[in-house]
Amino acid sequence: MSAAPRAVAATIAALGEHGLLKRLRARVPPPPAWIPIGIGDDAAVIEPARGELDVLTTDSLIEGVHFRRDWTALDAVGYKALAVNVSDLAAMGAAPRAALLSLALPPDLALDAFDALLDGFLRLATQMNVPLAGGNLSQSPGPLVVDVTLLGSARRRRVLTRSAARPGDELYVTGSLGAAATGLAIRRNAQIDATVNAEFAACVARYERPEPRLRWGLTVARNRAASACVDLSDGLADAVTQIAEASGVGAVVVAAELPIHAGTTQWATLTGGQAVPLAMSGGEDYELLFAVPKKRRSRFLAIARALKDVPVTRVGRVTAEPGLWLERDGQIEPLGRGFVHF
Repeated sequence: MSAAPRAVAATIAALGEHGLLKRLRARVPPPPAWIPIGIGDDAAVIEPARGELDVLTTDSLIEGVHFRRDWTALDAVGYKALAVNVSDLAAMGAAPRAALLSLALPPDLALDAFDALLDGFLRLATQMNVPLAGGNLSQSPGPLVVDVTLLGSARRRRVLTRSAARPGDELYVTGSLGAAATGLAIRRNAQIDATVNAEFAACVARYERPEPRLRWGLTVARNRAASACVDLSDGLADAVTQIAEASGVGAVVVAAELPIHAGTTQWATLTGGQAVPLAMSGGEDYELLFAVPKKRRSRFLAIARALKDVPVTRVGRVTAEPGLWLERDGQIEPLGRGFVHF
């Protein structure tokens, strides 16, 4: 008796562009009143937020560069594609208002995979109250590419930038450091089963589904409790460098004060490495780094008490003298750089 033929998964090519767009539109909630024209026209039409500035950001996730489908489920890719953009707005003290999603898809991508990608994106969009206003679908001859453009808004005097830090400011970072870099290292090591270690599993989750610190960014901006801010997309060392260079100042980071994730410390012990370099240079934690003037410290710490579900730690200081330094074991050494794309 011959075996029954194996079912072939439906692909996006079989459905076609218009069918795919119809499938997407059926998943998206109706837009709010201030988006009079959303998905389906040549462009979205959005009513400006009264008395506020538009804040725009964009980022892409490219298969083989930012994710691998054999490591990471596509719902996590969709989630992360929006999360990294929300993190940019959080660093500027801006509230998200609308998103554009552009997908370059291999024609043999299964419809189930397409649905999973949307699942992750729309889950975070709902959580962050970000309506999907439009975008683009196109065929890719190679990798899958997820590109998001995010529109936000902020009052003029509440926009946070990298360029206003001053000597004497203290450096604070939200959450913990090194988790995402550790999660990536675990994914790369096929011998490690992250599910048997809760801290390792948390690191993988941070790498695949980062949590943008939007409440922190908005609250600090609203209360004008910081002079400068940047998100940790490419590591703490890079974030400190970006603030220092933009502000024309120096900085010292204290290694003993770093809030290193427990999984990162365990990973360093297991592999014979060091946790501090992972915490300093490992990218994709998407925490926020603030420069806080001493005269605003009490205001900033009041916010920390109110947002206690995400802790904040003082990790260094801004200096008038040029140079970027790491203070470790009583010695001063160059800070180093974070992740470099090229």
